[in-house]
Amino acid sequence: MEKYRFDGRVAVVTGAGRGIGRAYAHLLGGLGARVVVNDLGGSIAGAGADATPAQIVAQEIVDAGGVAVADVSDISTVAGGRRVIETAVEHFGRIDVVVNNAGNVRFGGLPDVDADNIDSHLAVHVMGAFHTSRAAWPHMLEQNYGRIVITTSIGMFGLPDNLGYATAKAAVIGMANSMTLSAGEHDIKINVIAPNAMTRMGGAPSDGMDQVRKGRDEPKSDMDPALVAPMVGYLAHEACEVSGQTYLAGAGRFAHLFLGATEGYLHPDPHHATIADVVDNLPQIENRSDYYIPDSLMDCVTHYMAHR
Repeated sequence: MEKYRFDGRVAVVTGAGRGIGRAYAHLLGGLGARVVVNDLGGSIAGAGADATPAQIVAQEIVDAGGVAVADVSDISTVAGGRRVIETAVEHFGRIDVVVNNAGNVRFGGLPDVDADNIDSHLAVHVMGAFHTSRAAWPHMLEQNYGRIVITTSIGMFGLPDNLGYATAKAAVIGMANSMTLSAGEHDIKINVIAPNAMTRMGGAPSDGMDQVRKGRDEPKSDMDPALVAPMVGYLAHEACEVSGQTYLAGAGRFAHLFLGATEGYLHPDPHHATIADVVDNLPQIENRSDYYIPDSLMDCVTHYMAHR
């Protein structure tokens, strides 16, 4: 029997009608959580709506002996993000876990990508995670407990034509860091997951990911979305004691992704530093043999200005 269960907990999983979100919902539901399966049912680009995917997954969980309800709220809106949390509270009396998995992708890069492309990604990935988390926050504060998982992607490291997607996926890491500081001493943990799996968003060679795969077909067994779920299960569990961290998961590997700063070069007379000083000392500035990992703005400033 699985050691880490979710009996008595209530979880919302967005984008849970297919792929990775479905795997999360099944894991949580199979381990005793009461699950709100949220999915607008739109296209990969975020257009349209269809209640069927959320309904099917909720029924799958129920058929397997779990407890779940479907929700088709559009979490990219304030009302939709609030509504999915209200659904959890109305049906199950509380909200303990929010897994922000809903996403969209519209490929485009400079010079042709337009502002609408960027806005469409920010609306789902960033604002969607914000709306649900903000709606759940008062409940989590009152009960002094909550787990929030936000989805980033290695896509933030960029492709020639994923500017909007990369921008949004990088933004949520800053969001999670700031939320962690807002939580203070409360037992509310906010972390970020970067999944590695084949889904409809990242599965077909025609969707832009052929730039990564270079025409190779990845074995489905190795890239099954279910292989991401154990890490999310940990981040959603009361045993999770970390917050403001980012993890990669999939294909049997789990890793920690972090942003660090080198110790750099310190000019002996700061007021007389020149461009030539920067160029001449660039190897030391970029030397990664010694670095630190800031856990807040003030921590970064304190470390960076330690010589003053």
